[in-house]
Amino acid sequence: MKQLFIVFLFVLSGFVFGQINSSKDFSSSLAPVHQLRIYEIPKENRKVFLDRFRDHALRIMKKYGFTIVSIWESEHEGKTEFIYLLEWKNEEAMKIAWQGFMADKEWKEIKVHTAKLHGDFVNNIEDRTLKLTDFSPEKELLK
Repeated sequence: MKQLFIVFLFVLSGFVFGQINSSKDFSSSLAPVHQLRIYEIPKENRKVFLDRFRDHALRIMKKYGFTIVSIWESEHEGKTEFIYLLEWKNEEAMKIAWQGFMADKEWKEIKVHTAKLHGDFVNNIEDRTLKLTDFSPEKELLK
């Protein structure tokens, strides 16, 4: 029995030590993951795209746990861009949420309907996953 107790303490101490060390690793679950989405949209569909995003995409994204930090518009090198920044607990949460959103029946129907009425909505999408560096000012807030 005493040996079993010693083994239990050894395993428990390894687990606790691992948890302490992993909290020092900034890639741990304490650090949020950000996702930058940049859509190049046809100028002629700008208003319709924005309306669809505001009236439908935001509402449906919320069902899947999307946290939108901010949304911008930009004119860059003659291109009309729609840009937004998302925050996720981790990459796995991001992956699961996007799978749900892209498979959402209502969202699929909205995309088909608006494409029939207005044509192409997006010329190109850039998708960037952003991970904090160990010297990011935000890292200090998470300690």
